[in-house]
Amino acid sequence: MYERQLIFNNIDLFSSNKKTKFYEKIFDVIDLSEFPMYIQSKFGPKGFNRHALFRSFIVMKAEKIREITELVNFLDTNPYIAYLCGLESFKALPSYSVFQRLIKNIDNDSLKNIMKSQVLKLKELGFIDSSFVSCDGTPIFANTKQNNPKSFAKNKFSKSNHPKSDLDCKLSVHTASNSHNKKKYDFYWGYQNIVLTDAISGLPIDELTTTADVCESTICIDFLKSTNSWFSLDETYFIADKSYDTRKIHNFIRYELNGHAFIPLNPRNTKKKKMLNKSNVICDAGLAMHKDGRQYFDSYIKQKFCCTFRTKKDDSLCPCKHPKYFNGKKNRGCTKYISIGNDYRASINRDSKFFKKIYAFRTDQ
Repeated sequence: MYERQLIFNNIDLFSSNKKTKFYEKIFDVIDLSEFPMYIQSKFGPKGFNRHALFRSFIVMKAEKIREITELVNFLDTNPYIAYLCGLESFKALPSYSVFQRLIKNIDNDSLKNIMKSQVLKLKELGFIDSSFVSCDGTPIFANTKQNNPKSFAKNKFSKSNHPKSDLDCKLSVHTASNSHNKKKYDFYWGYQNIVLTDAISGLPIDELTTTADVCESTICIDFLKSTNSWFSLDETYFIADKSYDTRKIHNFIRYELNGHAFIPLNPRNTKKKKMLNKSNVICDAGLAMHKDGRQYFDSYIKQKFCCTFRTKKDDSLCPCKHPKYFNGKKNRGCTKYISIGNDYRASINRDSKFFKKIYAFRTDQ
């Protein structure tokens, strides 16, 4: 305590500098009114100021401090920053257990309300809007030895070998990139965080954390509906990678939000057929096939192609001697089909300069 008193007697430690001005501005604008300062209890002391603890965690992230013990040491050697957080100057700093208890007991809805108020304030000041928004997910690895690449544990990524240190995490796969057809991937136990950002400023608008086994495309629409209820996404340009390439997401963006989607096509393991041009398929023998009728569905047209020699009786005409050419039927030879989309998703020209320019906002930030 004597050494700490000497620190407080040194006025130079409390002089304003670049770092302290940074925290002064942050703490002046952050709204914690909906976050209870103290937990109401009939028994025992009221405890530490939860607003001060919350601001301390902001310092922890801004200073890239990984451990709570390091945070306590940082606040101890920077008393003015601790004072800006709301901690009392002449009292002992909160212990490790106090900070840990806040993390475990804090209500996620309270954090979301704080984020919403800050986002709406930024929108009011003109820093962000919904003209161009980008959505993407990032993996959150659980703190378990199964995720350690240096661990020699057996069956690390077996569903029957669930991590005992985190019973809520799930098993999933993390690909190296969604922009290209790369087969490099890694298994991991954990969660994923989906973030909706303003593509121009790079500032976050909303976020959603799920277990790692949840597919981003399955919850995207509900996530956008939730965001749109308090932050209007009307007429937005929605940018995302090919994992969001589904017909439902495209239609929701276009017809529910009155916006436009900038999402690359996801082939989803479909076999690419050889084409002579945009309208004719090439058969296994290298010959152009003939169109032979269509089937019409709600969102696409199924075009049928038949063999060039389907009505011929000469068995030597097929260059590759395809088994189906000798089927003994009136119309011989093989058939192929292609799907022609007639919905909004199929109408997007992804090779245009306009599409590529807008999609580039996703990686410019």
